[in-house]
Amino acid sequence: MKFNWEGVMPAVTTKFTKDDKLDLKMFQTNIKAQVDAGVHGIVLGGTLGEASTLLESEKRQLTKSTLEVVEGKIPVLMNIAEQSTKGAIYAAQQAQQDGASGLMILPPMRYKSGDRETVTYFKEVAKNTDLPIMIYNNPVDYKIEVTLDMFDEMLECKNIQAVKESTRDTTNITRIINKFGTRLKIMTGVDTIALESLLMGADGWVAGLVCAFPAETVAIYELQKAGRIKEAIEIYRWFLPLLELDINPKLVQNIKLAEVYTNIGTENVRAPRLPLFGDERKNVIQIIESSLKTRPTLPAYKNL
Repeated sequence: MKFNWEGVMPAVTTKFTKDDKLDLKMFQTNIKAQVDAGVHGIVLGGTLGEASTLLESEKRQLTKSTLEVVEGKIPVLMNIAEQSTKGAIYAAQQAQQDGASGLMILPPMRYKSGDRETVTYFKEVAKNTDLPIMIYNNPVDYKIEVTLDMFDEMLECKNIQAVKESTRDTTNITRIINKFGTRLKIMTGVDTIALESLLMGADGWVAGLVCAFPAETVAIYELQKAGRIKEAIEIYRWFLPLLELDINPKLVQNIKLAEVYTNIGTENVRAPRLPLFGDERKNVIQIIESSLKTRPTLPAYKNL
């Protein structure tokens, strides 16, 4: 059950063809770009992965397709976002059977569970799989906060090991470290405060814009880890207008459009989502094109 909760783990997008089938060729192109850039893990089937629209069979295809590319070099995590405890347990067991290395688990979807219900949900899933688990704590978008007291109860399950910290309150990182030390690993989950979170002690970054800009994302992580903070900040400042595309209701469309510009994705989304249109599209293109004109030359960040 040893798992290194550290580094950059892209929450990858799911690639579709124009006739709404999985585009596994382009999907593998993107995964290869992530691996080549030096990411430390892959997260499948998250919000960026359009999880709510995917069939069970498609999630299993994505797991197997990713495993083909990574060849055991880095862990592959599957996101669990189900409506029932029974469904979450089944999805976790399927992911384990398919060869996933770990799980990212959201609170129950649709029903706003209370604290006791939420804790019981996570613990029941943990008891029914051997895979290491990262709890996704995002009260801003999912309206359920996993508090420190709730984590205190859940950590009796040895495979609950990490939190994707998306409260958008960087002081929460210090609170977690003060209470749990290294028992609960912290993966920051908000692109626009990622560097700040890493500097405050987060172990890694579950990232979004990494889908289009893998090298820049990994460079920021590796530079700050090596203590080369000024260089990390310079890249991060360049990156911020792009990172802000992640904290937007159209984050999937935004990031997929960015992937087109970096030649590792397509704009195809699954309905009811539609590609960006009109002024909204023009604004995103302006941000992407402007950023590409000033794209920084990266240091040899892999050899730090």
